[in-house]
Amino acid sequence: MPEDYLPILIYFLIAVGFALAGIATSHLLSFLFVRRRAAKDKLIPYESGMLPQGPARRRFHVQFYLVAVLFILFDIEIVFLFPWAVVFRELQILGLIEMGLFILVLFLGLIYVWKKGALEWE
Repeated sequence: MPEDYLPILIYFLIAVGFALAGIATSHLLSFLFVRRRAAKDKLIPYESGMLPQGPARRRFHVQFYLVAVLFILFDIEIVFLFPWAVVFRELQILGLIEMGLFILVLFLGLIYVWKKGALEWE
C-alpha cells in the first residue's frame, strides 16, 4: 500500500525542487548582476508617486476588518452555487429546495448584518 504513494512523493519532491531552484537562481542572479545601493528614495514606501504621510503602521478601524471578513464569507458561500448549477437537472426538485434553503440562510445573514449596521461606513 505505501508503494502506491511513491509517485505522489516523487511529484511532490520535483515540485519542491523546482520551487527551491527558482528561488536560488533568482538570488544568485540578483547577487551577480544587480548593484545594491541604499538610496534614500528607494527606502520610502511607494504610494502612487506621492510621498507618504504619517506612519506606515497605523491602526485601522475594526469596521474595515468586519467588512473584509463579511465579503470573504459571502464570496466563498456563493462559490457553492457553481457546482450546484452544473448538476441542477440531476438533483431535481429536492436539489432546488435545498439550494433555496441555503440561499435563504445567506439572505437572512445578510439582513442580520445590515440591521446591525455592519455595512455602514462612517
